[in-house]
Amino acid sequence: MDHISWTAGSLCAVGGIMGFAKKRSVPSLVAGLSFAGIYFSAGYLLKQNADWGLELALLASSGLLTAGIVRGYPSRFSKKVPLMLALLGATTTTYYSKKYYEFYG
Repeated sequence: MDHISWTAGSLCAVGGIMGFAKKRSVPSLVAGLSFAGIYFSAGYLLKQNADWGLELALLASSGLLTAGIVRGYPSRFSKKVPLMLALLGATTTTYYSKKYYEFYG
């Protein structure tokens, strides 16, 4: 379960760095690295089988999905970045929701 968090965190970090490199967007850098940090923290907690790992991953996934929808809706998802945010957020939210339901019933 933790490898999904590591992958999503890496994608968020790369996306934030790319946004900063291409357009000098500090908000993209901060958001990308923040989400990456949350995903990496969740991955660490999941790997250690510690409390709150699953919940933290689900929180980050829901936040990413929300950000993608909020940014993509005005352009009807014609831009790549909001579409990718929404897709990554939807995929990981679905995965962690399923795992949460399996674990807590």
